[in-house]
Amino acid sequence: MSNVPGAVLVPAHTYPQRVMFAENFPFCAVPAPQRGPRAGLAPGSMAGPGSAPVGSAAEDERPPAPQRVLFPPTFSVSEIKNKQRRHFMFLRWKQQQRKEKLAAKKKRRKEREALGDEAPPKAIPKTIENQRVYDETTVDPNDEEVAFDEATDEFAPYFNRQTVPKILITTSDRPRGRTVRFCEQLSTVIPNSHVYYRRGLALKRIIPQCIARDFTDLIVINEDRKIPNGLVLSHLPDGPTAHFRMSSVRLRKEIKRKGKEPTEHVPEVILNNFTTRLGHSIGRMFASLFPHDPQFIGRQVATFHNQRDYIFFRFHRYIFKSEKKVGIQELGPRFTLKLRSLQKGTFDSKFGEYEWIHKRREMDTSRRKFHL
Repeated sequence: MSNVPGAVLVPAHTYPQRVMFAENFPFCAVPAPQRGPRAGLAPGSMAGPGSAPVGSAAEDERPPAPQRVLFPPTFSVSEIKNKQRRHFMFLRWKQQQRKEKLAAKKKRRKEREALGDEAPPKAIPKTIENQRVYDETTVDPNDEEVAFDEATDEFAPYFNRQTVPKILITTSDRPRGRTVRFCEQLSTVIPNSHVYYRRGLALKRIIPQCIARDFTDLIVINEDRKIPNGLVLSHLPDGPTAHFRMSSVRLRKEIKRKGKEPTEHVPEVILNNFTTRLGHSIGRMFASLFPHDPQFIGRQVATFHNQRDYIFFRFHRYIFKSEKKVGIQELGPRFTLKLRSLQKGTFDSKFGEYEWIHKRREMDTSRRKFHL
């Protein structure tokens, strides 16, 4: 750096405005200031003792001063020691990247418009979903074996319209206010559901009472540190029982731009992206919570969307603004589920037989492998 012609070595704090990133280098090469002719001196006159006249041949032979500071070719923003300066330069770099990306996108669009019908097809972006590892248990709708299993499983009476859903919602022992409010709001989403307090009873004693009173499903909301963190769903009378980890719970008052209170109309149900045999079992379990015939006049829809083995629940009201536009309004509550285990029969923590258990260290070896 010191070999740059016409430059002098100065400390980094001397010229803070003229040297970028000066805090990273103890000494930087800065162009020497150029002196102009003094006031009152004619060109060619002596500026001082021993100095050459202005415009002389000695000055003409002087090489031009560099216009900017030269940095090493391997310089990166992470080398900046100052946190605020580093953050500012990173934002400016991101903004530049965004501009370049937008310019390239506009250029490709113009090229496609110029080519017209001869334009090549758009490239499909690579995502974790479309790069998913193939699962041999993926369900084929035309598979006779799958159709036979679904016709003879525990949910067959519901899908054959032989039973009417009746749900019991309860909590863990001594629930707090947030969990109680969540159960009450969940009962307004699921028709024909009833909320009962646990009162210290074990699930093994609750399940026979539910069967005697013609309940078809049992939902237990567990909490930890006053926050709902688990859900147990047991289909009665023969099971199965699913245990979910619950997260991201939002009550109605915590949702921005929420709609009015939901009505008593039976909602529509959307089950999205349950593709494997295990996913079909979970999807059929959620479907059996709601009656068969939705009341479309209520314009309410409950959605269970599976993405990367996380089940997102949303409850909306929709309205048709025109023939092509539809407006939606979230009613709440909302939450996210992650399947932990699926057990045959009703709840039995000691002697129950498990169909599937999520073992994180053995199953989560690849980000592109999903089970639902």
